[in-house]
Amino acid sequence: MNNAISAAPRTRTLSVVICAYTLDRWDDLRSAVVSVLSQDRPADEVVVVIDHCQGLYERASAEFPGVRVMHSHGRRGVSAARNTGVGAAHGEVIAFLDDDAAAEPGWTARLLARYDDPRVVGVGGRILPRWSTARPVWFPPEFDWVVGCSYPGLPTTVAPVRNFIGANMSFRRSAVVTSGGFRDELARVGAWPPVGCDETELCLRITARNPGAVLLYEPAAEVRHHVPERRTHWSYFRARCFAEGLSKALVARYIGSRPSLASEGTYLRSTIPRAFARNLRRPGRPGALRTVGALSVGVCATVVGYVAGWIRPLGLEGSWSRETSGPPAAEGRR
Repeated sequence: MNNAISAAPRTRTLSVVICAYTLDRWDDLRSAVVSVLSQDRPADEVVVVIDHCQGLYERASAEFPGVRVMHSHGRRGVSAARNTGVGAAHGEVIAFLDDDAAAEPGWTARLLARYDDPRVVGVGGRILPRWSTARPVWFPPEFDWVVGCSYPGLPTTVAPVRNFIGANMSFRRSAVVTSGGFRDELARVGAWPPVGCDETELCLRITARNPGAVLLYEPAAEVRHHVPERRTHWSYFRARCFAEGLSKALVARYIGSRPSLASEGTYLRSTIPRAFARNLRRPGRPGALRTVGALSVGVCATVVGYVAGWIRPLGLEGSWSRETSGPPAAEGRR
């Protein structure tokens, strides 16, 4: 792929979809909207989809002039909200930004420029953590996916990838529509543990339908993802790793284990051993041994979650899922 960035042509229209579900993240949502409206290459439309929260809908409708605010259709969860945004959007390209992420300058232009190649059906970008508190000394960068951010092992230059992270991704609208959209069975809908990976499953389905299609990672298209203090605890780390394994098992049942786990195999064979070696070479570094422990716990919890997902595939509708209004479920939604 050519690394040169050219100005994105104005004839290629762009819709940005931001899904939100709680007033508790109002400041983050406002920052996300402002970051999109402030781009040098403005989006042709910004759609904010409110996931079953009337109070948030009313406030966003009143305070975001020039932004299309709408209710999510269908079941609770980010997948149905994203599908609502896709159905309402008019842009040739649809970019998705999390409600707790803010786009860096040049985000829209860098995403759009990569669509000059007709093979490219999707472009994702780098996600940098914005920690509310200091980064925990034990938290391995290789597990930044736990907090929805990019991690070592992803490309450092423009390159094709298997799938994107949902906080910063875009697609040709036609590719999403013809593939059937996001699978809402994989949405995080207020259950614990949270189940996700709907963007991974969609990416796999798009490329399965069109083997010549390219999903491109553009690290220069950056967003900053807010990481609240509650996501820096061991309990969240363990539960999120377990949930990732469970989610990947569900994706594998839809797509097949070989395509669903190809990237994970490389991650386990290469990225994780390098992380162990780096920390074991410097045991005196503050937090090094705790980082080794986090790496071990993270891998084990993810594997256990995957096995659990295979043993009890209907757990999403049964004992894995319990409706609750407590903090873990609310946190697990996104």
